[in-house]
Amino acid sequence: DVQLQACGGGLVQAGGSLRLSCAASGFTLDDTAIGWFRQAPGKEREAIYFIMHSGEATWYADSVKGRFTISTNNAKNTVFLQMNRLQPEDTAVYYCAAAEVVRVYPPPPETMHYWGKGTQVTVSS
Repeated sequence: DVQLQACGGGLVQAGGSLRLSCAASGFTLDDTAIGWFRQAPGKEREAIYFIMHSGEATWYADSVKGRFTISTNNAKNTVFLQMNRLQPEDTAVYYCAAAEVVRVYPPPPETMHYWGKGTQVTVSS
């Protein structure tokens, strides 16, 4: 049974940091592209950071460049999103998602095979 369990959201002041984690079960990170989307109120869900096959390659959105970093712990089959220098515009529900193959970046949400429940990130000014 495939599951993605995301956690780590919260409330932080602008300039602060949070680390999201997403534990995968039912498949291994080596076999997938896995990463994070976010959806702010009134906006479409957007991909922000992906890692392919446990580090073969990564992709990130310009909006998070230099502030966010993705990593994996293969022993725990978990992917992390370290978010530094958070800004109010980063406020959104963050979702972990995975697919066996991603052919285009940024990946459209409908191409993801698996989704975790969202975790709220709120950045106050």
